Amino acid sequence: MARRNRSVTVLLVALVLLAGCGGSAGGADAGGGGDSGLTEASMAEERAVDAQADGGDGGDGGGDGAAASATSRSIIRTGTVELRVDDYERSRSNLTALVESQGGYVGESAQQVRGDDDATWTEGRVVLRVPAENFSTTMAAIEREGTVRASRTSTQDVTEQVVDLEARLENLRAERERLRTLYAEANDTEDVLAVERRLSEVQTEIERTEAELQNIQRRVAYSTITVELTEPRPDRPAPDRWYDTSVVAAFLESVEGVGVVLRATVVAAAFVAPYLLVFLTPFAVVGGLLYRYRHRIL
Repeated sequence: MARRNRSVTVLLVALVLLAGCGGSAGGADAGGGGDSGLTEASMAEERAVDAQADGGDGGDGGGDGAAASATSRSIIRTGTVELRVDDYERSRSNLTALVESQGGYVGESAQQVRGDDDATWTEGRVVLRVPAENFSTTMAAIEREGTVRASRTSTQDVTEQVVDLEARLENLRAERERLRTLYAEANDTEDVLAVERRLSEVQTEIERTEAELQNIQRRVAYSTITVELTEPRPDRPAPDRWYDTSVVAAFLESVEGVGVVLRATVVAAAFVAPYLLVFLTPFAVVGGLLYRYRHRIL
């Protein structure tokens, strides 16, 4: 029994050492696609998009090998369009209908209403996710929605990253199976705990790698187009110039101004009168007494 336990321990140590070396050598074995998580639909989308992008580069003797290499690449496509539109809500609704007709969806949207005195206008952003094979068609349709202020597209080749992740997943899954076998054969408590701990680490790494690979596959299958929409800022009305006023209107405004001044004067007098009565009466009484006293002395 002790010999069997030692054998399990030796196998566990060797497995851990092999796992450390397996990640760097996995690139050559990346062809295994059984567990890569790619669906038939996403693989077909990638082949269609890459064939459209790279199909014209191998026409001078590339051969079947070059064509196969071109169609197997994983490309992430992104675009940005800045549009000036007459009606923000109408344009946003048109873009939503457009992307849905192309098999995509609206990933994000945001808008802000700006104002200047009584004038308001709307600015916003719409993020569209569209199948990669419909990227060019959708970009062209978006640019027809308004006046293009700027338009940009970019591509990112992630083929090597996908191959590395697939190879790493294959090695991790193989290590997981070997660990499960060791776990079933281990009898010593220390060996069981060591295998269990390593098995948990491998499972966590598998899940993390699968999530990273699926995220890349989604970005390859569905291109991202960000559309910035801006309504024109309303023009301010030109201020009225005084010399453009007609003579009759100017005279009537002057008469009205005189009336306003007179009314203001009367109101001001009525407002000040009580204060004058209260504060000037003592001075008048004292002044009268002083006047009488002076004349009496004289």
